[in-house]
Amino acid sequence: MGWLTGSDKPEKEEVHIGFMPLTDCAPLVMASVLELDKKYGLRFVLRREASWAGVRDKLASGALDAAHALYGMIYGVQLGIGSAPRDMAVLMGLNRNGQTITLSKALAERGAVDGPSLARLMQSDERRYTFAQTFPTGTHAMWLYYWLAAHGIHPLRDARTISVPPPQMVANMRAGEMDGFCAGDPWGRRAMLDGVGGVSIPTQEIWPDHPEKVLGCSLSFVQEHPNTCRAMVAAILEACRWLDTNREQMADVLAAEAYVNTSKEAIGGCGIAFHDDGEANFPYLSDGMWFMTQHRRWGLLKEDPDYLSVAKAVNQICIYQDAATMTGTPLPHSVMRSSTLLGGAVWDGENPQAFAAAPAMCTDSVQSCTAT
Repeated sequence: MGWLTGSDKPEKEEVHIGFMPLTDCAPLVMASVLELDKKYGLRFVLRREASWAGVRDKLASGALDAAHALYGMIYGVQLGIGSAPRDMAVLMGLNRNGQTITLSKALAERGAVDGPSLARLMQSDERRYTFAQTFPTGTHAMWLYYWLAAHGIHPLRDARTISVPPPQMVANMRAGEMDGFCAGDPWGRRAMLDGVGGVSIPTQEIWPDHPEKVLGCSLSFVQEHPNTCRAMVAAILEACRWLDTNREQMADVLAAEAYVNTSKEAIGGCGIAFHDDGEANFPYLSDGMWFMTQHRRWGLLKEDPDYLSVAKAVNQICIYQDAATMTGTPLPHSVMRSSTLLGGAVWDGENPQAFAAAPAMCTDSVQSCTAT
């Protein structure tokens, strides 16, 4: 049953939603293509964006109502990192996993095929290595920094890090502008297929079933349009459920020029989960808190925020619970979850200050897939 009439009728029926050309924009695209938005009294107007900075600015200004967004970026705006602070909202998770750290073919040919061998090569080389991520507070920056640090490479002192929009990663690596990058599918896969990348390391080896993109918007949009937000989440939850069992059809649609604009072969997903009985979609407070601990760890935050209070303000659990009930999506028993990350650190949200202050070191080799 959709919210079409009465007190649950969406306050705004035409919703402008931004997305970046990545595999994990699929929930928004398929909700529109399958007309699940119409089922809930909405019309999604999808806007392909050129950069995460553009997504951030358009969410803040109201040029976009909502967006496929980097989890950490939403929290960065909330806390005023790199822009004026603005109250933001995470409505739901769009996926887990589906990202890679890609090292160049030139590095692989010199023996850098995982974290330990990269660290050894960097120690023996006089030049400064360059690694790219997609946005300073975003998920890819945090995965890259955590992975490098786990192997004894300080990402800010021992290397140069730059921000590059995801679709520009392969061209920049081909031009020799970077030694490695972290980005979402399909760009790591595209680098491997094009013979530019030499090693692709799935980010779930850093954090199994890690949170990734979210449906983000300003808090003011939620407050002014709660029914619209519930309907959006419900439609996208149905799309996520469909995606977990219809990957071939997804790739056919996403490969088109209007969306990701690449070959179907490149849209692999690298362990991506869109629904997983709602586990990939629930906005766990501990997930949001983790990104703040990493912002603190790398100096983006100068002091510890009130981690739990900020997460409760940003993650719209009540909106999500209503939409989950409407769509028959299971709900977890707790708003927190526990995970073991690379190097053995356990994250459960219990002591964020200590987690932010503790180094993450690892002695075990990260498994990787090497190009043949």
